[in-house]
Amino acid sequence: MTKDTAARLEAGRLLFARDCRFVFGAAPGEGMPPPGPTEIAFAGRSNVGKSSLVNALTGRKTLARASNTPGRTRQLNFFDLDGKLMLVDLPGYGFAAASKGDIKAWARQVTDYLKGRASLRRVMLLIDARHGVKANDEEIMNVLDGAAVSYQIVLTKADKIKPDVPEKLLELLAAKLAKHGAAHPIILPTSAHDGTGIAEVRAALAALASSGPIG
Repeated sequence: MTKDTAARLEAGRLLFARDCRFVFGAAPGEGMPPPGPTEIAFAGRSNVGKSSLVNALTGRKTLARASNTPGRTRQLNFFDLDGKLMLVDLPGYGFAAASKGDIKAWARQVTDYLKGRASLRRVMLLIDARHGVKANDEEIMNVLDGAAVSYQIVLTKADKIKPDVPEKLLELLAAKLAKHGAAHPIILPTSAHDGTGIAEVRAALAALASSGPIG
């Protein structure tokens, strides 16, 4: 490990050792909190592990509500990391067991947030390592490309795939991301279960926190 890598990992550890608390939940049709610290949003299909990742990053098992029931998160949840970073857990997409009106309202709210939030620095787009990029993931990627919002792929549940799979999967994803203008090229494999990649995600977010929001 180089000194630079060690320094980045330590910066991430120190940042996420700070107190983190839930501060706001925005349901469809409701307003957002005023822009403040740099915001990092977590997006992904329902049950991809967004809440579990937020909990693993902050070291708090119940900060974000994790559930085996897809679609439980139906609002934008804002978590303040000691005034240094705002973590935003977005409603999962791709879950059909709700009314069409509700789904449309959630989709509109998330799209409006992604396109018009001045303090949003990056979207961490979570992809289940077992399934790869699906059609609705591509839709979100196209929305982010169109809005010129930087996003980065975070593979979840990496502990559930065979050891010989990750390299092939990373190659396929890298080729796909090369076609998307707003995509960050570095892919982060993680597991909230065994801690794989958590330190690296913390380091990446610490670097974004120190650079501040765009604009």
